[in-house]
Amino acid sequence: EKLRVSKPSNAYDFGQVVNAVIANKDKAACADLLTVTDPKTLPVLLSNKLEGEILLIFVQSLEHYIVGKDPGLAYQHLFYLSKAERFKVVLALLSKNEKEDVQQLFDLLSESQSDQYSLEDLESLKKVYEL
Repeated sequence: EKLRVSKPSNAYDFGQVVNAVIANKDKAACADLLTVTDPKTLPVLLSNKLEGEILLIFVQSLEHYIVGKDPGLAYQHLFYLSKAERFKVVLALLSKNEKEDVQQLFDLLSESQSDQYSLEDLESLKKVYEL
């Protein structure tokens, strides 16, 4: 039973969907959530709730479901995710393996073409993710 995801109207709704996605380890539903969510709104929707688990399932969903279809959207989500409160804290707590997950997504983005980012943009964002 796949989670049905509609566009969350506020941070509370967004948080509920994220919790359900994590509880079910449902990357496909997470990808649906990220597809209907404007990347610019991520910092507000996450407010101070960002955690390692959330960062990782977002990264894995972008990697498995979104980057192949819409690398620009994947880039935008990574960019705005890095603006979220607690981003630096969460990043500092990632394990080596978890960092490799993030690195893989950046590798896929650098192999993709999009008018939403240049390789320079990608390089500067990688520094933000400490890769």
